[in-house]
Amino acid sequence: MLTSKQRAYLRSLGNELEPVFQIGKGGLSEEIVDQLDLVLEARELIKVRVLKTCLDDPAELAEEIAEALDCDVVQKIGRIFLLYRPAVEPKIELP
Repeated sequence: MLTSKQRAYLRSLGNELEPVFQIGKGGLSEEIVDQLDLVLEARELIKVRVLKTCLDDPAELAEEIAEALDCDVVQKIGRIFLLYRPAVEPKIELP
């Protein structure tokens, strides 16, 4: 679990990020979850955008992904959310 100070730090890092994944009308598939897992391991902090064509609720998708990948949802704003999971060899040092 992240503290509020750690969340604030990760949100500040996330401001500069562009979304690396977009979830469209196909919704959340096993393929997307596998790809998110690989990217999280490489980057630790990623931004995901849910397109308007996706019928699923973005907040529910974020929670579903977090549960499947054992990561934290740092922030949800509209159709964009920020995910964090420390890598085996962490690159981001939390306060």
